[in-house]
Amino acid sequence: MSPLNIKKGASSHSAYDLRDPHAEVIETHTLAVLVDNEPGVLARVIGLFSGRGYNIDSLTVAETDHTGHRSRITIVTRGTPQVIEQIKAQLGRMVPVHEVHDLTVEGPSVQRELALIKVAGRGEVRIEALRLAEIFRANVVDSTLESFVFEMTGTPEKIDAFAELMRPLGLREVARTGVAALARGQ
Repeated sequence: MSPLNIKKGASSHSAYDLRDPHAEVIETHTLAVLVDNEPGVLARVIGLFSGRGYNIDSLTVAETDHTGHRSRITIVTRGTPQVIEQIKAQLGRMVPVHEVHDLTVEGPSVQRELALIKVAGRGEVRIEALRLAEIFRANVVDSTLESFVFEMTGTPEKIDAFAELMRPLGLREVARTGVAALARGQ
């Protein structure tokens, strides 16, 4: 009898999760960490990542409670499921950390990114760049005779799509900020 030829992962029609929990699948997770808003807290959180060799793909910080002196750190990171669980556990044990939420698994969330995109070109290329910017709702924040700088917010996929369309028109540079994410419906 021949062995079953089952690929890693489950099909969208399967009632079973056939993924090996010990497989080295790299996942991207968005973590929201509620911390005390005091000097050195951000450095301690970042130190946890760098000290253990974890990478941060995106990082945003904002004060969320002025009277309670609390801030929210939103971190996008990648790792195996075991690494993500370890990061969450280690963050939760830190003294200035009040809550750790994994927005990737806690339900639907809204994510937005901010990007500045520089496109250089003349003539018809400039007109086409402006037309595409209007379609994608990108704003011109700087303009010279040689180039435009567009400001754009949206999902990472939307920004990637805009950048790809601008590449043949003279894309020079893309500067992206961190992802801001909020859980939906709460």
